[in-house]
This record gives sequence, C-alpha cells and structure tokens, in this order.
Amino acid sequence: MTDSARDTDPPEHEVVVVGGGPAGLQAALTLGRVHRDTVLVDAGQGRNAPASHLHNLITRDGTDPAEFRRLAREELRAYPTVEVREGRVTSLRPAEGTTGESGRTAYLVELEDGTSLRTRCVILATGVRDRLPEIPGIAELWGDLVAQCPFCHGHEFAGRRVAILGAEPATHLAGILRPVAAELVVLTHGEEPPADLPSFVTTVRTERVTGVGRAGDGLEVRLAAGDPVRVDGLFTPTTMRQAAPFAEQLALGLNESGCTRVDESCRTSLPRVYAAGDMAHVEALPMPMTSVAQAIASGMLAGSTAVKDLVEDEIG
Repeated sequence: MTDSARDTDPPEHEVVVVGGGPAGLQAALTLGRVHRDTVLVDAGQGRNAPASHLHNLITRDGTDPAEFRRLAREELRAYPTVEVREGRVTSLRPAEGTTGESGRTAYLVELEDGTSLRTRCVILATGVRDRLPEIPGIAELWGDLVAQCPFCHGHEFAGRRVAILGAEPATHLAGILRPVAAELVVLTHGEEPPADLPSFVTTVRTERVTGVGRAGDGLEVRLAAGDPVRVDGLFTPTTMRQAAPFAEQLALGLNESGCTRVDESCRTSLPRVYAAGDMAHVEALPMPMTSVAQAIASGMLAGSTAVKDLVEDEIG
C-alpha cells in the first residue's frame, strides 16, 4: 500500500460491532468496560421489534424492546471509548492486503452512507429473521397473539385457550404449555396428529388452516372445512434466515441450521471475526437458544474473547 493510499484510509478501530440488539449492546458494554476502542453500528431493526414486551429476562421482564435498547444505549454513553453509530452496514470484507497498520488482520466495514470503518476485530450480532407460515393473518398478529416461544410469551395466556399450529411441534409445545393453558388445541394443518400427543390436549383439528384474524381479545382460526376455532393465543414454529449477508460475504462456516458456526468462545472460522446472539451457535446445538438472556450472555462472551485476542496480539 502506498503512503498516499494509506492517508485516505479510515482510521483503524480495535473492534466494530455490527448490530445493536441485546448481543451487540452487551458486547459493546463489555468492551467499553476495559476501554477498548469500539464502534457499534445499528440499523435499528431488531427481531423482537413486533413484540410489545420482552420476557424471561431478570429485572427487565415485561420491558418494551425499544425501551430496553434506549436504556442500554444510555448506559453506553458512560464509556468514552464506545461510539454508537446509526446506519446500515452494506459490505464487510478483509481490508486490502488483509493487514492493518500493525501488520495484523484488518477488516473494512462499509456503510450505506458511503463511509467506512477499518477494524482489527468484528463482532457480528445481526440476528435472524423468522420465516412465518404462509397463512393469511399470521404476520399481522406476530409477536402479539401469535408467538413462537412459550418461555417468552406463554405466561400471558395463563388460564386461557391456546392453540398449537403444526403436528411436528405439537407434543413438545403441549408439554411446555400444559401448566399454563386451561385448554390446548392442536391444529395439524392437514397433517396426521402425532402418535404421542398427550391426552391433556382437549381438541385436535386436522383441516388445513386458511387464515387467522383478531376476534375480540383473542383470535379466530379459519379452516378449509368445518367451523372456525376461537382461541386466545396461537403458537407456531418458524424457520430462520440470516438477517444480514455478512456470513456469506465472508464465507464463514455455517451449521445445518443456517446459523454461523462458532466455537465455545464465539470465534467464527475467520480470525478476529466473532458472532453472537441468534445468528450463531456452536455445532453441537441444533439451533441457537433464541432468547434475550442468551443473546446477552453470548455478547459478553464475544466481547471478552475479542479483548483476549487483542491482548495476545499486543503482548505476543
């Protein structure tokens, strides 16, 4: 690299965190606590944005996700080495020559506004997006009367009539929801009911579901044949996709789930690139443990691992 080219390069940061959800915010806080030069870039589109409250997080159970993010950002202001930048990252790649000013691996993070950041370490915390069943009305009620995780949403339906969509998850979800719901309805959506469906399931409907809609303070499930079903809440499985293209751009190793493969310390298959939150999990797990608490834990781990690697660079 020529001197003139180096003069036009952005200054090199120690860590850039991509994604401002629970994992990214915690990673930035962990880095700020030990005064590491950190930039967090947040496009402001969290996975739990459709929900009015987040749950299963001690001291913050029932908090509005937007309020959670506001509080976290407020806390980050106390740390002068942490910058929170609004924006969308469009590209992430090894910097030219793959080494920074000190001869170490460096990455170039390009933003939608045309600016770029050069960094020694990248923590990806961009999350996933849920692919919902293609049934009219599901998307409109998602995060409210329709949910995926009983740990996050089950208690809100306590003592009420709750439906489970799909034959494959019915037995497992029914077992979790049994102490919560007064009645459990399984909607197999055209499939045969599972042979091991527990006896405490009060109703099984095998017709295909053609749509759902709000009805009073609950919802109505319309079927291809027969009367519609009135319930107070509906649980449905989803499939996940990466919310951002960076794992693909960097050719990171992936698990069968489609999530980024990390080791026990949140390292990916590229040096100095880490992944935390819903977008990543160790290969031994079938999928990420998708919860705010777990995302926070992995964000802390990714941040501390980045610090460990930076220290090894500096004293090695």
